[in-house]
Amino acid sequence: MIQNYIENYLGKAKYEMIDGGKKFYAEIKDLRGVWATGKTLEECRYNLINTIEGWLILRLKKNLTIPNFKAPSVRLKV
Repeated sequence: MIQNYIENYLGKAKYEMIDGGKKFYAEIKDLRGVWATGKTLEECRYNLINTIEGWLILRLKKNLTIPNFKAPSVRLKV
């Protein structure tokens, strides 16, 4: 469930080269404050995953809403 959420938003990430082509920058506009950099595209993507995870943890800890997050419903057998 959380991994699917992360993968969904990774697909929405916008990447660009910065610092004269020395670094990659990634941002997810739908998740305010979620961005990352890296020397390679792979490093940038890895850092972005960690940023999303930290963002989710912070929002849960502060009892803030998480956009488009739907917890699965569980049916109890009685």
